Amino acid sequence: MSATRTILDFTITGAVLGVVVASLVVPPVLGWYNSPGNIGAGKPIETLCNVPELIRYATRHLLAGQLIGAAIGAVVLLPIGVRRSRRATPPGSAVTTR
Repeated sequence: MSATRTILDFTITGAVLGVVVASLVVPPVLGWYNSPGNIGAGKPIETLCNVPELIRYATRHLLAGQLIGAAIGAVVLLPIGVRRSRRATPPGSAVTTR
């Protein structure tokens, strides 16, 4: 396997793993961040919201979180792919293509 292919495989794998982790982490964080303060027992939560705006807000932040997770995953696994590609190619060997 070529060095470039190894690096790309690890980077893409990191990006996908970052999206998966962000998809699991961001919704609970958004729910916690936007929840009202501590409500006493037996008291209803009184909120009025614009549902379309709430949906746009939530999806925008979820997608932003997934993008950030993909970037973090790619950056974390990139050095591992570079190290692997250097080990796979012995020093002094030239790769020739036709």
